[in-house]
Amino acid sequence: MTLRKILNNYASRIKGESYRMDERIPAGYIARVVFSRLFMKLRGRIAFIRRRYYPFLGRAVTIRCRDLISFGQKVFIADHVFIDALSSDGVQLGNNVSIGKATKIECTGSLRFLGKGLQVEDNVGLGADNFYGCAGGIRIGQYTIVGNYVSFHAENHLYSGKDVPIRLQGVTHQGIRIGSNCWIGAKSTILDGAVVEDGCVIAAGALVIAGVYKENGIYGGVPAKLLKGRLDA
Repeated sequence: MTLRKILNNYASRIKGESYRMDERIPAGYIARVVFSRLFMKLRGRIAFIRRRYYPFLGRAVTIRCRDLISFGQKVFIADHVFIDALSSDGVQLGNNVSIGKATKIECTGSLRFLGKGLQVEDNVGLGADNFYGCAGGIRIGQYTIVGNYVSFHAENHLYSGKDVPIRLQGVTHQGIRIGSNCWIGAKSTILDGAVVEDGCVIAAGALVIAGVYKENGIYGGVPAKLLKGRLDA
């Protein structure tokens, strides 16, 4: 059996679905990927040696408050990711979750207020260069995909007072909820109080403000509006 077939079978078992690499990918490239994954697995084992489940861990990953982060099986954390799990609920990553390069996850925005944290359900792909501000809590449902350069802000500044500087007026924490089987497009921004129901598509560059975004809708714009139903004929 060739290396390509072995890896296809291994990836299919990990993902729980059929997986086949493009036949045009050179063998040398595949070999480099294999060695990279082996080193990632070793790093994860060393970093979380007492855990039953541990992640594939990229280079230069920073994780603070490790006791407050939990992993399902087959979690992949790419290079240069920063995670500060300090919060009441910590960071919970389900099975087959991937976090792209240079992503930042910060669960507490200020030491004056302990944040709630981040919960990511099974089979979720989080893109590269994302930011997750989880003070008010962020939950992402299973089978959702998040594009690159997306930012989540589960905290919002109060600003209505006339005689008090905005930075001293405090903040609100409503939290953010993303349903299952959603696609959050690249460079979109999700603000505190947003509830995106199952099956939604958020267009690239959209600004999702507080409110409920009904299931199976395609939303885009600044602020995001319903463009059409995802399942419309």
